[in-house]
Amino acid sequence: MKIKILTLLLVLFAILLCSCDNTEGNTRKNYETINLNVFNWGQYISDETEPESGLFPVNEKFEEYFNENLADKYQCYIKINYITYATNEEMYDKLLNSAVSYDVIVPSDYTIQKLREAGELLPLDFSIITNYGNISDEFKNLAYDPQNNYSVPYSYGMVGVIYNQEFVDETDVYDENGLGSWDLMWNSKYAGKILQYNNPRDAFATAMFKEGIDINSKDPADWERALELLKEQKPLLQAYVNDEVFNKMKGSNAYISSYYAGDYLTMAADNTDLRFYYPKEGTNYFVDAFCIPKTTTERKYPLANEYINFMIATEQAIANALYIGYASPNKTVVESDEYKELLDYNYSIYESDAEDAECLVDAYEILYGKTKDSYKDVYRFDLAYETYYKRENGSVDIQEHVNTLWESLKTENSTELWIHVTSAVIVVGVLGFAIYSTYIKKKRSKFYRERDKELRKQKQQMKK
Repeated sequence: MKIKILTLLLVLFAILLCSCDNTEGNTRKNYETINLNVFNWGQYISDETEPESGLFPVNEKFEEYFNENLADKYQCYIKINYITYATNEEMYDKLLNSAVSYDVIVPSDYTIQKLREAGELLPLDFSIITNYGNISDEFKNLAYDPQNNYSVPYSYGMVGVIYNQEFVDETDVYDENGLGSWDLMWNSKYAGKILQYNNPRDAFATAMFKEGIDINSKDPADWERALELLKEQKPLLQAYVNDEVFNKMKGSNAYISSYYAGDYLTMAADNTDLRFYYPKEGTNYFVDAFCIPKTTTERKYPLANEYINFMIATEQAIANALYIGYASPNKTVVESDEYKELLDYNYSIYESDAEDAECLVDAYEILYGKTKDSYKDVYRFDLAYETYYKRENGSVDIQEHVNTLWESLKTENSTELWIHVTSAVIVVGVLGFAIYSTYIKKKRSKFYRERDKELRKQKQQMKK
């Protein structure tokens, strides 16, 4: 009898154990699974498993962390639905017009300001985002979010000049103090091998920094001066580019281009002749940051804050910084010896594989050797959008004016290559058709003459 009772107790105990929560097995509690829609740039978060490079899939790790540690708190499980976009403008349009309810977005500085002023962002909950102290003070209280209510910086990048040392004479690059200039982008010696940004924001910046024009200017005449500089540059250009810059510079099809430091490191990994510098006249930078749009729901709002808090923790922030190759505003990343070693392993370029090989490109120096503080006396381009993307007091709408100038630059006194090609094809086609028609007519005429001649001959023979 005792054995039966003991057996029954053991069975009941086993049933009780099976009913307990175990998120790692098949006995998870009966919570709903919520999809958190994260809207970010493409190739902009660590999603690979490469321990030797410091990479791991951070979204998967967040799901594991949340479902093991926070499921009971929020009475739900999490699944990340990761969606990407290519430009701020695409993100902005989809955020306002798509049927999808986005929960976390990662826009750039000027777009954050635009969204904030349009009432499209929710204030963040810093009682949840407890890792906010990891963000360096120099990336707080910036113009696009002066009270730090709506954004948490994710990454930043500074613009410089990339050149191919195999084809560009370094005496054309550096002055007697070893400083490079924006002038290289206007050097006629390299006509046909220079690339310029294919957007007004960055292209105008190169010209305005070159001449010391205030990029915060509300005076249309300043932007028209910059336009004249871009017109002078245009005949020297091979192309206006965005992502095409990668293949052109890596393949040595072009020798000079302005672009972001992090992207330069990616290019240099495939072409070790590429070099980079920040122009002495000053430069601009971008900041991308986590935000929560008002399209999220009350149920998902705290979950979005948990996601942001997780992503700015040191381990995840290091993996993301290593993956995307841009500089991190997270001071626990920048000060991490592990990060420095892995950044060197992933991106620095040495003359050989020997242990004492000379470092040709120091990735940490490229990203952090000239910080934002180094440029505190020059114009900050994120501020330019604070002053010129909107009209003030009935003044000229500088944003519209700049867009008009840009369109005139792209079309005035020039015909795009595709127009030349199309025109040539049409001309050749018309000539070909004319030649063919003449040939056919002559051939037909000869045929009819010979046919008539043969018929007359047959008639004469019949008369005989």
